[in-house]
Amino acid sequence: MPSMKRLLDIALAGAGLLVSAPALAALAIAVKIDSQGPAFFVQRRVGRGRRPIRVPKLRTMVVEAERRGLDVTAATDVRITRLGALLRRTKIDELPQLWSVLRGDMSIVGPRPEVERYAALYRPEWLAVFEVQPGITDPASLTFRDEERLLARANDRELAYVQVVMPLKLELALRGVRQQSLFHDIAVIARTAWAVLGPSQGQDPVIDEAERRIEELNQGTR
Repeated sequence: MPSMKRLLDIALAGAGLLVSAPALAALAIAVKIDSQGPAFFVQRRVGRGRRPIRVPKLRTMVVEAERRGLDVTAATDVRITRLGALLRRTKIDELPQLWSVLRGDMSIVGPRPEVERYAALYRPEWLAVFEVQPGITDPASLTFRDEERLLARANDRELAYVQVVMPLKLELALRGVRQQSLFHDIAVIARTAWAVLGPSQGQDPVIDEAERRIEELNQGTR
């Protein structure tokens, strides 16, 4: 019998896809008009049990962007299309992942799935994130909602991601895994809705710490 978490995932993902289907269709057409290439982009990431999964998004970058640069992106990345910048800023590009939730590859709430290149660098104490289903949103993704703006401050974006952002995100993600419950999921979903629809909030102290560490890296790479 499906768990309450799975039933919640099915109900929310199904409703979300039904409601957003007209908007997704319109956005897919807009993506095609805005730049050459397909409307959707599917990336291979690491899921529960370290099993590879395919994560779909509305395409926000130029075709074959992964061959033209790093797996991490900053707000100033020239590979991001004009419409893609808006989609990434609002997180609308991630709406197709509701389909992954229906398929059972992802959950609404859970640690964000990482690309294989960076998942291979996880320390032993971080591996607990692979014991649960990856998700569309969690405490870490809420705190690092403006990750691309943060990485734009770094002289070496990949170094900043691996040594600063990834460890801080995983600390928050693991906290979410330990606190996982139906009530926790509902609270995270409510926080996500507020982050998207509500007024801008003050900067989290975790981001202050990330900025400090990135500045230290910048000093060392000059």
